[in-house]
Amino acid sequence: MARSISRYGSRSKVAGQTTKQVCGRMATSDVLAQSAATSEPAGHDEALSAAIHATRQTRNVRVTAQPGFVLHSYPYRETSLIIDVLTRDHGRIALVAKGAKRPHSALRGVLQTFQPLSLSWSGKSELRTLIRAEWVGGLLPLSGDALLSGFYANELLVKFCAREDPHELLFNHYVETLHHLAHGEPAAQTLRIFERVLLRETGYAAAFDRCTQTRASVIPAAQYVFHPEVGVRPARQDDPAEWPVVSGQTLLDMEADNYGRPQTVAQSKLLMRFLLNYHLGGVPLNTRQILLDLQKL
Repeated sequence: MARSISRYGSRSKVAGQTTKQVCGRMATSDVLAQSAATSEPAGHDEALSAAIHATRQTRNVRVTAQPGFVLHSYPYRETSLIIDVLTRDHGRIALVAKGAKRPHSALRGVLQTFQPLSLSWSGKSELRTLIRAEWVGGLLPLSGDALLSGFYANELLVKFCAREDPHELLFNHYVETLHHLAHGEPAAQTLRIFERVLLRETGYAAAFDRCTQTRASVIPAAQYVFHPEVGVRPARQDDPAEWPVVSGQTLLDMEADNYGRPQTVAQSKLLMRFLLNYHLGGVPLNTRQILLDLQKL
């Protein structure tokens, strides 16, 4: 279920959470520090010490045959990889793929982005160990502009999805997004829909078809802004200049995933770029810049 945007409070709080999420591509030293055992408390009561230590241990987790996708991977030690994966029931998690860089590793050709996988893992810390990965199939490979768009979607997922916070609807929509891209659907329209679902499911945006505070329905001919901390409301003369003013028709079209009107295409691009940039605290997206340079987004 999507969380209300009002729960996120001030911009500094949202930016702080997003910055933490951006650091999901954590350095190896950070991962090891998080998985290290905590030190024993001072004192001579061994029973109390043992009890306190026990409460600090994360229970061993073992998951088998979980649907998932590789979002990103990077080298770990000499022969292994750390993979950032999006799973259906466990959200975004980090896994160590031991030996995946070896020339004859069975994992070498399996751990590819944009391909459905069945993943099994175990471990106690936030960084767990991949036990098995199998290619499931069912999606065409991405190429050209669709490939860049896929990397853009992956970067958004890494930066907006907190670890171990499952969003089954978002996972399913990600699969739909890859399917549309692979079959040549317009990238701009496909990504606008994905962006809206991402912000809604992670709690950064409410509905587009009604004013968030008053619950009044959006009027097609009226002008609106999307307050990044509140949601949709009528535009005012004292609104910040950087807030895009959009028509009610555009908001209704976006809620209905209808991008048949040129005005909706143009205004939705400005609105989503503004909202994403705000919640990322101004941190640029690498893939978006590439797409902008290619004049595709």
